[in-house]
Amino acid sequence: MLWPQTTERDESSVLRFGGVAATELADRFGTPLYVFDEATLRCRAREIKHAYARVYSRTRVLYAGKALLSIPIVRILHEEGLGLDVVSGGELYAGLRAGVSPAAITFHGNNKSEQELREAIAAGVGLIAVDNHFELATLAHLTAELKTKVPVLLRLNPGVDVHTHDKIKTGVIDSKFGLPIWSGDAALAVERTLAIPDLELVGYHAHLGSQLFDADTMRVAMTVIVEFAAEMRDRHGFAPREISPGGGLGIAYGEGEAEANFDAWAKAIAGSLIDACQRHQLPLPELAVEPGRTIVGPSAVALYRVGAIKEIPGVRRYVSVDGGMADNIRPTLYGARYTADLANRAESGPTAPVTIAGKYCESGDLLIERIELPELVPGDLLAVPASGAYCLAMASNYNHALRPAIVLVNDGEARLIRRRETYEDLVATEVNL
Repeated sequence: MLWPQTTERDESSVLRFGGVAATELADRFGTPLYVFDEATLRCRAREIKHAYARVYSRTRVLYAGKALLSIPIVRILHEEGLGLDVVSGGELYAGLRAGVSPAAITFHGNNKSEQELREAIAAGVGLIAVDNHFELATLAHLTAELKTKVPVLLRLNPGVDVHTHDKIKTGVIDSKFGLPIWSGDAALAVERTLAIPDLELVGYHAHLGSQLFDADTMRVAMTVIVEFAAEMRDRHGFAPREISPGGGLGIAYGEGEAEANFDAWAKAIAGSLIDACQRHQLPLPELAVEPGRTIVGPSAVALYRVGAIKEIPGVRRYVSVDGGMADNIRPTLYGARYTADLANRAESGPTAPVTIAGKYCESGDLLIERIELPELVPGDLLAVPASGAYCLAMASNYNHALRPAIVLVNDGEARLIRRRETYEDLVATEVNL
């Protein structure tokens, strides 16, 4: 799925999402504007839950909040039965504000501060995923001080390479994340965790990376994790009650691209877990999966207004829009590719290659390096699909830009769920003005 499932063109050839015209949304809320389709959000959450329920009933699905932690969106996903994976004190705070039960939250992160760990313990989060020995020592100190039992997972680095961009690989040998299995570091962490009186080791977690399409890599990772679990069982008598391979399912960003299939992915993960546990005579644990991008990514489009158009003869034609790297840094950061459609009128006439440029003072601020589009004029609206994940989550105020508004559409209604920032917001944290 590339576009939200409710996307259509009306009799005037205007794109509509959730029954609301793109032109109406742009006029009412301004641009850049991020438009989320509630029907798609709910459908994606249900589909992935059902895919795992069909093959492994003891599965918990947690939304990976780092993709976008919008309180109304998290609330919708929690209504659909999803827990929450957070990676900071800020995400934890927002998740709790969204009404997510603390017991349904897992707290990740490779360098949690003592303050963040205190906040997680005070909230009573379901699990803390321990990334390193420094964190273990901090938790040992905190639990002794607070006299509180804290359930934890150990985040393992299985050393499995995956076919994705280097900057979104997390389970390879050279990674800042997790406790390496091959070096003995992970085994030492198990020994130390079991020796800390107020830490309750629940199981193991791993995450290979993002934008993954090859389910075979997940089979390999699950095999490595279960082999490690069996070794720890033999050494220490500990069998995991939960195993999590994280998330990372890939989505389509362009026409004709494939996305990871929920059913195939669930069968690969659950099947490899069952086979490996049976082979090593381990009791079947609870399975936890953490989809993020695959739920919110295709659920949203970004709307931009066309401004300056610049022709460089024999080189290229730049079409500038009123957003760019401040609201979507992915193309600049690691070459992410998007597509776009004209949203306010029919795409008639011949097409020609153009570059969709942002408005910020960087030569690398290009949203789409090359795309075939009909003749564009200032004032046209461009809709960029698959914009729900890791765009606004990584947005900035570069050039003192105002971060965009977010609207939620459903059954012909549009609801503002985050207002556009104001100039006053930009200076609100300044002191001694």
